[in-house]
Amino acid sequence: MSRKKGFFQSRNPVMSEKAFQKASDQVLDADMTQAGTQTDRMTVSGAVNKSLLLGALMIATAVLSYAAANPLLMWGGAIGGLIVVLIATFKLEYSPILAPIYAALEGLFVGGISAVYASAFDGIIFQAVTLTSAVFFLMLFFYKTGIIKVTQKLRSGIIMATGAIFVVYMLNFVLSFFGINLPYLHDGGMIGIGISLLIIGVAAMNLLLDFDNFDKGEQYGAPAYMEWFSAMGLLITLVWLYIEILRLIAIFSSSD
Repeated sequence: MSRKKGFFQSRNPVMSEKAFQKASDQVLDADMTQAGTQTDRMTVSGAVNKSLLLGALMIATAVLSYAAANPLLMWGGAIGGLIVVLIATFKLEYSPILAPIYAALEGLFVGGISAVYASAFDGIIFQAVTLTSAVFFLMLFFYKTGIIKVTQKLRSGIIMATGAIFVVYMLNFVLSFFGINLPYLHDGGMIGIGISLLIIGVAAMNLLLDFDNFDKGEQYGAPAYMEWFSAMGLLITLVWLYIEILRLIAIFSSSD
């Protein structure tokens, strides 16, 4: 149990300590109370396959939303995706259903916002996708080779930084209703570019937590449905990274 506790204290912002603790407790309870049964467990390969499926589904709906370029689809997907994630956080066992729904909804948002940027900046989508892919594989290389080790201190730092960014975004969102925007956030100039780079760096570091959760989920015997939940967490990070890279490229393109 001591090893489990160490894992559960280190988490992706979406994959909370309570989420994995609750899921593991369900596995233990089922195995102890149901004689002759064995609960299916999470595996890295299973989580990777689920990630690929969710990614393909998101791309499919993103293409449709991009072609339609309808703001209702974009914001409907964003709000709907957020609601689905919140439900999945409290209803982990529903992840096999909720994760594909989230991917489809998030694709609507990604396709819509991509269309907005594409209409203003030529070639920006290709650049953003290429850079996002490059960052993903670079962080995977760092993780697999052990160049960056996911320690408890690193986890805590990433989580604190992510939480701070979330608070800033929520504050900016609330203030926007009053016609106020926080200065320098996604603005041009050296300070604005520096802030965007910092946010992209934090988003990239979150990928390390996603990779490590895949490994630890298998190591500590999380239930199989957590493959879907883990895959959804990875997709959330990738979407965040992609949007931030889009914004940064737009800043550079605007200054040309």
